Amino acid sequence: MPDRLTAILKKVRKIELATRGIVRAAVGGEYHSVFKGQGIDFDDFREYQPGDEVRSIDWNVTARSGAPYIKKFVEERELTVFLVVDVSASKNFGGQDQSKRELAAEIAATFAFSAIHNQDKVGLLLFSDQPELFVAPRKGSTHCLRLIREILYCEPKGRGTDISVALDRLTRHLPRRCLVLLISDFIAPGFDRALKVAAVRHDVVAVQITDAAEESLPDVGWMRLEDPETGELLQVQTSSRRVQEGYRLRRAAWQTGLDQTFKTAGVDKIDLHTGSNYVPALHAFFKRRASRR
Repeated sequence: MPDRLTAILKKVRKIELATRGIVRAAVGGEYHSVFKGQGIDFDDFREYQPGDEVRSIDWNVTARSGAPYIKKFVEERELTVFLVVDVSASKNFGGQDQSKRELAAEIAATFAFSAIHNQDKVGLLLFSDQPELFVAPRKGSTHCLRLIREILYCEPKGRGTDISVALDRLTRHLPRRCLVLLISDFIAPGFDRALKVAAVRHDVVAVQITDAAEESLPDVGWMRLEDPETGELLQVQTSSRRVQEGYRLRRAAWQTGLDQTFKTAGVDKIDLHTGSNYVPALHAFFKRRASRR
C-alpha cells in the first residue's frame, strides 16, 4: 500500500507541475478573458457625471440628496466549473506514453487550476454507465489535487458508458448555471436529448479524447479484439483491405454523426489525442470563444 500511495502522489504531482506551468504560460489569461461570471452585482451609488447614462440615475436617492446619483454595478466574476469525466473501461485504452484517462486528468487539471487561479469554484462528476462520484464545487489548490487523484484512480463499479445518466444527474443537482467540461471519448449510446437539456441550463463544452490506434486498423493479419466495456471478443483479419476500408468508413460516419449532435445542441467541442501536445487545441478553442464575444 505505501508503494501504491507513493506512485499515486508522484503521478498527481507530475500532472500538477505540468498543468500549472501551462496555466501560467499559456491558457490562464485566455480563460480569464473568455469565461465570465453570471451577471452583474450592485456595488454602490455615486454622483452623476457628464457622459453617464441618464437611465442609470436612481431618482429616489437623487430626491433625498438633492443631487443626481446613479447606481454603480460590478461584474460578478465568480464562476463554477464542473468537470464531468468518463471513467469507463475504455478510458484505460492508450499507448505506452499516455492512456485516455491520463489525458482526461491532465485536461481537467488545466481547467481546474485556471479556475482556481481566477477565484472560481471547481466540482467533479465521474461516471461510467452510472454516476460514480460527485464532488461539490470548492476553491483551493488542495481541492484541485484531490480531483486529479480521483480521476486517475477511481475504480468504477460500472464498465460501460452512459452519458445521458451523467448529464441528467448534473441538471438535477446544479441549480445555477455552470461551465461544464464533458470529457469522454463519446463511444456511448445516444445522448442527444440529455445533451440539449444540459446545454440550455449550462455552458457545456465537449472534450473528445481519442487514441491513434482507434482511428484505423493495423495491418497485422488475424487479430483478436476485445471490447473493454463488454468483454466481447472478435477475431478480425486486419490485412483485408475490405475490412480496413469498412472500419474506416464506419468510424468516419460515427464521428460525423457525433459532431452533428454537438452542433445541434449548440455545444463547443475540443478534439484531443493521446500522446500529443494539447495546448494548440486549447488556444484554438479560446480563440473561437473570444471571437463570438
